Amino acid sequence: MTVRVILRNPRREVEVAGRRRVRDLLKDLDILPETVLVIRGDEMITADTVVGDEDVIELRPVISGGRA
Repeated sequence: MTVRVILRNPRREVEVAGRRRVRDLLKDLDILPETVLVIRGDEMITADTVVGDEDVIELRPVISGGRA
């Protein structure tokens, strides 16, 4: 079982073996959960969601800003 992870900024793809929770996958990739949105298909998923079984997830950086 593998999970294909699409990362943005810079755009790249990695495959991670095994079934695991999103929070553990992010930890293995050395990514802070608060810095990305995790998307599977058309839905945003949480850190407690288990991924595997040929899932494809996308990690999009969280961008904030506003008026000074």
